[in-house]
Amino acid sequence: MRRNDIRNIVIIAHVDHGKTTMVDCLLKQSGQFRDSQLQGERILDSNDLERERGITILSKNIAIEYKGVKINLIDTPGHADFGGEVERVVRMADGALVLMDAAEGPMPQTRFVLSKALEVGVKPIVVINKIDRPDARCNEVVEEALMLLCDLGGEHFMDHFDVIFASGRSGYATLDWNKPGDNMVPLLDMMLETIPGPDVEPDAPLQLLVTNLDWSDYVGRIAIGRIQSGTLRKGQNVDVAKEDKVVPCQVQNLQMFDKLGRVDVEDAKAGDIVAVVGLENIEIGDTICNRGEVNPLPRLRVDEPTLEMIFSINTSPLAGRDGKYVTTRQLKARLEKELERNVALRVRPVEGSEAFAVRGRGVLHLSVLIETMRREGYEMSISKPRVVLKEVDGVLHEPYEVLNVEVPTDKMGPVMEMVGNRRGKIEEMTPRGEYTLLRFSIPARGLIGLRTRMLNATQGTAIIHHRFSGYQPLEADLPRRANGVLISMVPGKAIPYALFALQERSELFVAPGDDVYEGMIVGENARDNDLVVNPTKEKKLTNVRASGSDENIILKPPRQLFLEAALEYVEDDELVEVTPNVIRLRKINLRESDRRRQSKSPGELAVS
Repeated sequence: MRRNDIRNIVIIAHVDHGKTTMVDCLLKQSGQFRDSQLQGERILDSNDLERERGITILSKNIAIEYKGVKINLIDTPGHADFGGEVERVVRMADGALVLMDAAEGPMPQTRFVLSKALEVGVKPIVVINKIDRPDARCNEVVEEALMLLCDLGGEHFMDHFDVIFASGRSGYATLDWNKPGDNMVPLLDMMLETIPGPDVEPDAPLQLLVTNLDWSDYVGRIAIGRIQSGTLRKGQNVDVAKEDKVVPCQVQNLQMFDKLGRVDVEDAKAGDIVAVVGLENIEIGDTICNRGEVNPLPRLRVDEPTLEMIFSINTSPLAGRDGKYVTTRQLKARLEKELERNVALRVRPVEGSEAFAVRGRGVLHLSVLIETMRREGYEMSISKPRVVLKEVDGVLHEPYEVLNVEVPTDKMGPVMEMVGNRRGKIEEMTPRGEYTLLRFSIPARGLIGLRTRMLNATQGTAIIHHRFSGYQPLEADLPRRANGVLISMVPGKAIPYALFALQERSELFVAPGDDVYEGMIVGENARDNDLVVNPTKEKKLTNVRASGSDENIILKPPRQLFLEAALEYVEDDELVEVTPNVIRLRKINLRESDRRRQSKSPGELAVS
């Protein structure tokens, strides 16, 4: 039977196509909230990193009432690096709002998230958003959406293809893009009319697949998922079916989503999305069943990670000055805690050391984890990212990505040259007004460090997106960093007189007064070799002065290396030192004699 009093809907789209703004608009127009609850924009982007970067990182559940029907809305990330979030939560939904920008149309992540939705049988509604853009092309985007649906095997939705036009920022939806509306009522009505309620078996034994986890300092882990069949009650004795065993537990508390939060309930029925408290060591992918009636659902699987970094404690001479957590034990505990919620992450100890190999979907996926940890007070050393290889029939294969670059037509040359040097192959070139949309197939190794260089070469005008496409035979080596670095030979504080002499042949990473130590990277050399320098050298003082002999010291501002740029910049024999207050670059071997003994050699690739 189907429940008509509830709708479970996931909102999916490419990054920056307006998902979170659309949810904000639906919240504000539902009339269930006080103004004090809805202050500011992007209400659901509550995480500091989400607000700073303007992207959604974690999926979130809310519930609104409309015409007597409870609508559970699930906001998801749009960036490919957080695809693990999408793959999990789409299983809780019966329908999906697939947002597409009225100018950009379907983008790489749109294809990815729509394919995941169709795999689990979710009914899509295509929402053409941002129709008030001056460069909007609504009719063409509708045709592109139809073609995408056919490509992904959604032909059975063509007879009742549902499309609506909207502007999340202006707060309206309309069935005719030439006639702007006043509110979101047409979209809410379409959600009730075209998306079915959950198909449930209320009298069957209990089945609940855990698709998300929350954490409370008071009650520990909180399991979140949709009840597929049966009824779940507060205080009920249940069996939790794990991957290799069954664990008896008791439900201490049961909650359902209501508006922006959760409320305690005594019981919940099939089709409800609930949060369950009291199940020890519950994990994503486990199935909650009646005691003695274990019938687990297919375990949740997500795509494997493609990138690896080595995390270790900070061993520089300045270690322990900024952070609260500086030991291997603390680092290990934090990474294990992250594994509980981050299903796309993998962690394994590195043999013969106290370091950990951490695998994720991409540089952004891992850099968000690093940034979160440094804000919590951790100090770490991070290695250069390296791709994860697979051996297929005795041949090494590496991950490949589809790279989409939207760039002004007159700046296409540097983009083509840069991608070509990294063994990228052009697959499609589409003119779009003053811009051209380029699509490449490129090894994932070639993407490391590409974004920063491409933005510099195009004066920040390139829009870059990429997503994983599959594994192909390993290509030859890619070109390394073109420039060497300046390495400090002594500890101390950087002196303006010394930096003034160095800046003529380099670009500096440190400012006067910054702490430096032996083996720390203080700048980029103009040539391709590393250079050992003394950034603490002071001018010798004499009692002789002559007109014109004293130079006026004018220093260029140092280059600010943010976390992702630093991770993409380093080579195999270098590390990124991350502390709560500072990001530094350093050599693995701090002493020059040790570096000479162990000359630079290409780093090993991780083989899964």
